[in-house]
Amino acid sequence: MGAADTDSLPKTLCIATRNAGKLAEFHRLLGKLPVNIVGLEVQLGTIEIEENGASYEENASIKAATVARQCGAWTLGDDTGLEVDALGGKPGILTARFAGASATAEANRAKLLAQLGEVALECRTARFVCQLALADPAGEIRATAVGCCRGRITLSPTGPHSFGYDSLFELIEFHRTLSVLGEAAKSLLTHRARAVQQLLPEMIALLGSSGRK
Repeated sequence: MGAADTDSLPKTLCIATRNAGKLAEFHRLLGKLPVNIVGLEVQLGTIEIEENGASYEENASIKAATVARQCGAWTLGDDTGLEVDALGGKPGILTARFAGASATAEANRAKLLAQLGEVALECRTARFVCQLALADPAGEIRATAVGCCRGRITLSPTGPHSFGYDSLFELIEFHRTLSVLGEAAKSLLTHRARAVQQLLPEMIALLGSSGRK
């Protein structure tokens, strides 16, 4: 992509999240795009988004479209789910509120471990799914992508506990949970990284042809 192309990219890309850990990850994954990446607090303050979709794609699209219409900028929405085989795919679409509507990450982790109980480590297989949706400033969804990462749920947390279920989700081949995996590896192997890798060519094409915002 030449200098003329990058000059036409918009100044701001809004990420439809207030989660500091998630926003930091998007900054790393999209760092090569010459855009100003901002989170929900900067753009919309205290607005609430009702995630009432029946699928990851619906929820990601709701977030992206709602925020884009409110702030008048290109917006990336995501919905992430943890699907545990021994629990029949739960928590799934309820991942962020597994222990209740206002549940903390700690409460969600505790409920997950409690429901798995004495299930053996080798039977705790799971996958993370990340669905992305990109909306234009009018709120129209212009591109979507999905990324998956397989692993298993450990018997107890390992590493920092600040970001969702990362301290419980182990990449089996690396013998590391996401919370202790190095940033270089995470930028390639996680569900969110894989979704971004799929979406990035479309983002460059769409944003590059849109003019500056």
